[in-house]
Amino acid sequence: MRSFVNDRAARLKPSGIRKFFDIVSEMKDAISLGVGEPDFVTPWNIRDAAVRSIKRGYTQYTANRGLKELRENICRYLEERFSVKYAPEHTIVTVGASEAIDLVLRAICDPGDEVLIPAPCYVSYAPLVYMAGGTPVPLECKAENEFIVTPQLIEGAITKKSKAILLAYPNNPTGAIMNKEQLEAIVPVIKKHDLLVISDEIYAELTYTGRHTSIASIGDMAERTVLINGFSKAFAMTGWRIGFVCAPAEIDEAMFKIHQYAIMCAPRMSQHAANCALSESFADGFATVEEMREEYKRRGGFMANAFNSMGLSCFSPRGAFYVFPSVAATGMDGEQFATKLLQEEKVAVVPGEAFGTAGKWHVRCSYATGMAQLAEAIERIGEFTKKLR
Repeated sequence: MRSFVNDRAARLKPSGIRKFFDIVSEMKDAISLGVGEPDFVTPWNIRDAAVRSIKRGYTQYTANRGLKELRENICRYLEERFSVKYAPEHTIVTVGASEAIDLVLRAICDPGDEVLIPAPCYVSYAPLVYMAGGTPVPLECKAENEFIVTPQLIEGAITKKSKAILLAYPNNPTGAIMNKEQLEAIVPVIKKHDLLVISDEIYAELTYTGRHTSIASIGDMAERTVLINGFSKAFAMTGWRIGFVCAPAEIDEAMFKIHQYAIMCAPRMSQHAANCALSESFADGFATVEEMREEYKRRGGFMANAFNSMGLSCFSPRGAFYVFPSVAATGMDGEQFATKLLQEEKVAVVPGEAFGTAGKWHVRCSYATGMAQLAEAIERIGEFTKKLR
C-alpha cells in the first residue's frame, strides 16, 4: 500500500513529543512535564455558555468565517489588549491556532518558497511548511542572546526564494519573548527583503514582563502580517479547538477558500464558549487570565532556579509555560538525558531536538501542572543529576 501514500507525508518524521508520552501513559507513578496543556479547567461561565447554546438548539453550522459577534469581539480584543487593528471581515475563526498555521502556509507557499523560522520552535512549523510545498529555513537562536531573532540572523538566511518569516513569541519551547525594541530592530530587514510575517501569538496573554507587543502593532506592519492566536492557552480551552487568524485582504481571501473547502466552520458550541470568554473578560478586566499568568510566572521562576542550582544552565522564561534547560553539562544530549531520566526516575521531558537541531543539548519541561507535581519532578531530576557526577 506504500505506493498510495503521498511522498511528502511518507517522509515526515513522527512528532518528537509523542514518543515519550505513549510510554508515560502506561507507566505507574510517572510524572509528565511534556504536554503544553494548562492544568486549569476552563472557567465554569465559559463551559456554561456552551451548554446553554446546545440547550437552545444552536447546533447548526455557522458562517464559514465564524459567528459575526465572535469575530467582532476578537477584533475588539486585539485592539484593546495589543493595539492591533484588523477587520472582522478579514478574520477567520479556525479549529485551533493549528488550522490557522496550516491555512496561511498553504495559502502562500509555491514550490520551493522559503519560510524563515526562528529555532528552537514549535514542532509543527517545519513539517507544515514542507507539506505546503515550501522549504523551512531555521534561524538558530542562542540562549546567550535570549533566544530572540536578530536582524543579522535574518540577513544571513535570505535568498531569492525567501518569502516569509514565522515568528512565535512568547516562544515554545524556550519561554523567550521579543519586546517592542527587539521587534522594531527586525522590521527594516523584513521590509527590505519584502517578507510576509506570520506571527503566532497563542501565548500572548502569558507574557510576564508587561503587556505583549505584537509586531502587527508597529507602524504599518499589520499590512504585511498574518496574526494567529486562539483560546487554548490563556483561557484554558485546549480541547475546545478554537483559534483565529487575521490577515491582509488578499491573503485572507486565499485562506478563506481553503478553510471553506477543508473545514467549513469551527464547532458552533465552541464558538459560543469563546465569545463568552471574551465578553466576560472585557467585563472583569481579564482577571482570570491575570491570575493564571501570575501562577505560571511563579512556577517558571521555581523551575528555572531549580535547574540552575543543579548546574543545568536554564534561561529564565519571560512568557508561555516552558523551561528549556541545557543538559550539556551531564555529557548527554537531550535525547539521551530524557530517555535515561524516564527509565530511572519516571519523569518525562521532551528532548530539545524535537524543536529543531538547535535544541539538541536541551530538554523542554512544561510547568503547566500543579506545584506539588513540579516539586516532586524537580526532586527526582535532582537525584538523577547527582548520580551523573
